[in-house]
Amino acid sequence: MDALMLDGNAVAGMLQQVFAIEMTTALGTCRECGATDVMGATRVFRGAGIVMRCGRCNYPLVTIGKGDESVWIGFPGLRTLEVRLGDAETAMRAE
Repeated sequence: MDALMLDGNAVAGMLQQVFAIEMTTALGTCRECGATDVMGATRVFRGAGIVMRCGRCNYPLVTIGKGDESVWIGFPGLRTLEVRLGDAETAMRAE
């Protein structure tokens, strides 16, 4: 494994801050190869920002840039992102 590469679980806290739900169990479908897997199984590369790549074909699924007061998230490689309603409802009740 590359020293700069982690798995999708590495950004769980950041994604949960933005989406207020557990995103590592959300199902993402790759626009390039059509593979569907949990977001926690992506390959995460950190540099000036974060790029989450498909575990099958390495296509960039999600890009994340973080500033002091904002987070920019792009979904260039996701065909779909499925979040279980039970997860979202639990998060909303916790607020």
